[in-house]
Amino acid sequence: MKYVGEAPQEELATGERSTRNRVARSILDHGPSTAADLAKRVGLTQAAVRRHLDALVSDDVVEAREQRVYGARTRGRPAKVFALTDCGRDAFDQSYDQLAADALRWIADTAGDEALVAFARARMASQSETYRSVIEAADPEARTEALARALSADGYAATARSAPAPQQGEQLCQHHCPVAHVAEKFPQLCEAETEFFSSLLGTHVQRLATLAHGDGVCTTFVPRAGPPAPQTSQTTHSASASTAGRNPA
Repeated sequence: MKYVGEAPQEELATGERSTRNRVARSILDHGPSTAADLAKRVGLTQAAVRRHLDALVSDDVVEAREQRVYGARTRGRPAKVFALTDCGRDAFDQSYDQLAADALRWIADTAGDEALVAFARARMASQSETYRSVIEAADPEARTEALARALSADGYAATARSAPAPQQGEQLCQHHCPVAHVAEKFPQLCEAETEFFSSLLGTHVQRLATLAHGDGVCTTFVPRAGPPAPQTSQTTHSASASTAGRNPA
């Protein structure tokens, strides 16, 4: 990874750079975070973390925003959280974005949108054997967590957590996406991934937010229980269409 928030050597010691990168990496791994959360994770005081955050904000590596609240709001102002900007994400070696975008644009222009969708689905299908073996080895109630671990191994920094009430289920959160910049231009990649998750978990899932749309994390709602999703074109269309009704995390 490149050093984020770099400054001239005489102005920023190596230790400062290293700590600043740890703060940025923690936001990458865990999503938008408060200064208090970051202080606990990196082992610094809140004052020290805020000093690094100020520098990262100044360098356009992170940005401050109000924390998104699920369900009814409590009294008081929402806490301030810090999220990576596009510049900050670029620091974590997202390579070949332009080449991939050019290739997908060529497919769409020469063979049409159907070919682009077919490519996106084939890309996910090529990974199905590895992912499916991980999911099937897990207990039914632990399969979302197993999927999160498999995604993390592929660089998605994924976690699973209980969904906030009144939803009955879990949220699969991907705090990093190696193809986020390409998916901004070609949402078919996100739609195919949503279909893939539905097939792996055996239930209809709903995409609530995506990094490609500018949200702080890709969030997918997984119902806690339900009948397996039938493998029909109707189900496939529904899983894809769910990406339109986003509820940013």
